[in-house]
Amino acid sequence: MMTDQWNKSSYSNGNGGHCVEARATEQGAAVRDTQNRHLGHLEASSPEWKAFVEAVRR
Repeated sequence: MMTDQWNKSSYSNGNGGHCVEARATEQGAAVRDTQNRHLGHLEASSPEWKAFVEAVRR
């Protein structure tokens, strides 16, 4: 499900720094640095995103 809404990581600190945001895309997911939104974002396919999330959880 594609969305225009970016979701901030629950691990971001409460001071607004060191934040990562992600959103669903038609192909998978997009990720960006909250402090540097002007630099754009990285996109991953669904299998790539799933593998990334599983690796982080381990």
